[in-house]
Amino acid sequence: VAHAGDRYFAYQAMCPHMEVPLEEGFYDASVITCHQHLWQWDVRTGAPVGLAEAPLERYELLEEEGVLYVVPASALAQAPLFTGIGPTTLEAIARLARRETFDGGTVLYRPGDPANDLCVLESGRVQFTIGHDGRTSPAGFSLQSGEVFGWNALLEDQPVRIATATCLERSTVLMIGGRELVRLFEEDPGAGYLVMRRLASLITHHLTPAGAR
Repeated sequence: VAHAGDRYFAYQAMCPHMEVPLEEGFYDASVITCHQHLWQWDVRTGAPVGLAEAPLERYELLEEEGVLYVVPASALAQAPLFTGIGPTTLEAIARLARRETFDGGTVLYRPGDPANDLCVLESGRVQFTIGHDGRTSPAGFSLQSGEVFGWNALLEDQPVRIATATCLERSTVLMIGGRELVRLFEEDPGAGYLVMRRLASLITHHLTPAGAR
């Protein structure tokens, strides 16, 4: 929790880069700096500044009788994939979601498994690998609430998983049926257009080598 001007702002406690406690870093009333590798963020928005490559997860604050309470935000509301969707449609998506919690080491899916659900990470950390028969390579991490994976559940020509997803720690995931979500977007074409456009950007981002971005 940081104070800036006449307001307080609450963010995740650990740096999204190497999980260093941000309370050990520096703060000048406008920028939060992790002392380990000098990643920085705007205190009012959590947006990355300078070297930082990922934003900070922000939490709402509730004040009661002079005491501040941190209110965790909905993972769906935080998900960039669903940004800009109207509250009615977002509530309908929430009704489709099943919240499931998995222990560290749990394999959520493997290549060839049916791609039935779109997944939204609510808490924890998930690792992705690609390849078969022991010849695998890392394919990235989901580091904060709102990260979406298992996106091929929304694609008609990708009925099976193409990577392995493994929980690195105890994790809670919102599972949303892909077919049901597509039908919902057919009823709200505007929301469907926004989501599929962002999904195309997400796929492009993950398939483009880091050095070429």
